[in-house]
Parts: sequence; structure tokens; C-alpha cells
Amino acid sequence: MGVLMSKKQQVEKVQKCSVVVSAFKDSLKDRAAPAAAAETEEVIAENGDGSTDGSHQANKEHTEQKDKDSKPGSLPNQQASAPPREEHKANQEAWGRLRDGKGVEPEDLKKAHQLTPPTFVRPKREVNDDQPVDVPLGQREQPINDEICEVCEVWTADDLFPCRTCTRVFHDGCLREMGYLSTEALQEMRETAHTTSGWSCYYCDNVNLLLTEEEMYSLIETFKQCKIIPESCLVSDELLQYRHFVTKQLFERDLTDEEEEEVLAQFAALDPDKKGQIEWSDFLYHESLSVLQKFRTENSLVKIITAKERDRARAVFQSIDQDKDGIITAGEARKAQTSWFHKINKESQSCSVSISHVGPISESSPASSSSERSRDKAMENDNRPVTWDNFLRESAIYILAARSNSSAMHIRLPL
Repeated sequence: MGVLMSKKQQVEKVQKCSVVVSAFKDSLKDRAAPAAAAETEEVIAENGDGSTDGSHQANKEHTEQKDKDSKPGSLPNQQASAPPREEHKANQEAWGRLRDGKGVEPEDLKKAHQLTPPTFVRPKREVNDDQPVDVPLGQREQPINDEICEVCEVWTADDLFPCRTCTRVFHDGCLREMGYLSTEALQEMRETAHTTSGWSCYYCDNVNLLLTEEEMYSLIETFKQCKIIPESCLVSDELLQYRHFVTKQLFERDLTDEEEEEVLAQFAALDPDKKGQIEWSDFLYHESLSVLQKFRTENSLVKIITAKERDRARAVFQSIDQDKDGIITAGEARKAQTSWFHKINKESQSCSVSISHVGPISESSPASSSSERSRDKAMENDNRPVTWDNFLRESAIYILAARSNSSAMHIRLPL
């Protein structure tokens, strides 16, 4: 028994020695590599994913290069090169918002309290986009608004504000938290959303979101070449310079005197308050409509307009078509396009759309020059027949122009 106990003691002694040696080695290891541990922690903190492969310098260079490649506003064919050093960070963020279609965030809103903005997915052109679409005249669609808020997905009955263009509904508090509407715009929404004039939500109010990625990149590239700074106001000279550049690029010629007069008339239409400058949102809206006119067919534009917009177009056509034969004159169609579709009359609180919404441009309008008044007079005498299908196709771009909540006239007939 004594021998057995002696062996057991020896075994326990050896185990204790092993533990002591192991602890001693561990303490030496901890003392020998404090700098390495600190460096590893720093690399992990920079990478953010817990990886420690490679040296600290390699990870740092990789992180810096990744930041450069993901700068807002960088285009795919420009990601290999660093953005210009002189470009201010605020401008880079503005280019990013323009590219992503997220608009301008009001400065008086606290970002810490905002809800997460939605991700916008730009549309893609389909093979059958240019095929005619059958939209019957005698059948109203009368789409029903959604029952829950688009943002919080909660139903609260009368506290929901509908969009006049789509079927989405919103809480005013959710819109405020989203950061898409300023205090002034929110008040206008509350006053108009339940009226005949209505209010367009932030999806529909931004027609720029209808552009494909290719169309958007083309527009951004033109802005950059013309040194147009996103989210900045433009004076008349800047708009003229921009138009000269675009004309030179497209047609390899300068603007004529008549075309310069048209640019100034466009400027006046986009500056209804006569501030001497046009807002960035109105300029972008106008240019986006120009891109749609240039790259899309009328049939493809008809497919973009919503059921609510088609119902309004039916009401306008039927109010003009007094004899109910399905045909109106070209003069009557143009009158509707340049007046009602440019901006729904906010003064009217009627529950029905009537011919009163289609009227001549007022004398005080920026588009009421003598040359335009004479042109409008000539248009009224144009008695060529226009069917419902033709009217809808020709009016599609005007319907899209009427989506904006702005009071500016975003599309006009050329002089």
C-alpha cells in the first residue's frame, strides 16, 4: 500500500509541475507580445469583422482603398480613379443622393430621430415597353387606396394621408421622421392631401426615380461636364450655359436666338415666384422629363402612368368631348396638355374633375408672352381629330409633369 501511495504521489507531483510550467510559459507569452496584441486589436477595430490576416499596414491600406472605391457619387467607370481632391465632401454626398434618387434632406430635421429611408430600385427597360397598351375610355378604374401607412404599416383611419398619384397612404409623423418633407411641405400636405388637387408622395413627386441607371448616369455625366453642382440653385446665365453645352454635344452647333429666347421662357416657367433663380429640385425634375422624352416612346410613357392618372385623363377627355363621339380636336387636346396637366388647380375643392380644370394660361403666367399667346390662339383653331388613344399617348409626358408638388411649370410647348 505504501508503494502504491508513493506512485500516486509521484503522479500528482508531476501534474502539478506541468501546470506550473504551463502557467509560466503562458505568462512569458503574454509578456513577450503585448505590442502584437495591441496591434491585432487595432486591426480588428479597423476591419470591423474580426479578421487578423496580414499585417496592420496591409489592412489599413485595404480599408483606405475600400473607402475610396465606395465614395458617394462615383460612377462604375470612374471607381478605378480617386475623386478629385478639390471636390468638397458635401458635394460628394450630394452626388450620392442624386445617383441614389434620395433627394435632399431638410436641414431642420434631426437625423438621429429619423426612420430608415427606403431603398430605391431604378427601373429597367423591358422588351415590350414600346408596344401599344389598350386603355378603354368608358371604363373607370377607380383604384382603392392602401389601408396601412407605407412607412410604419399601421392603420389609423382618418389620420392617413393619401397620394394623388399612387395608392400609398402615410402618417404625417412618419413622413416627418423619414426626413423627406420639410415643415412647410408637411403643412401643404396636410392641407391638400384630402382635396381634389391632392398631394404626391415622395416616390411620385420625384420623377427622376423613373430613369434607368443608364439614363441617370448619362444625366449625371452631363451635369459634371457642365460643372452643375447638385442641390444648388441656378440663375438664368447658368441655365443658358448649360443649354449651350447640351446643344453643342447633341447637334454640334450653338443655340439660335430663338432657342435662347425659349431657354429664358423655360427659366421663367421654372421660377414662378420670380426669385431670379430656379430651385435644384425643379431643374432636376425638368431635366428628368427631358430625358424621358428623348429616350422613351409615347407607348412606354403610357405604361408608366398610374390608374389614378388614367382616370383623371379620362375625366378631362370626356369633359371636352361634349358630343360623346370619342373624338376631340387637336386644339382642345393641346389646351388640356398645357394647362390642366401642367398643374392641377389647387384652388378647386370640387369632388369631380370638370372642364374648368382645362383653361388658357393666365395673363400673369410666365408663359404668357405675346408670341405664346398668338401661338395658343393658333392652336385653338387646330381642328384635326384626336382620338382617346392618341390623346393619352400625347398627354403622357404632361401627366408625368403634373406629379410634382411644386408650383413651377415643368414642361411647356416650344415657341
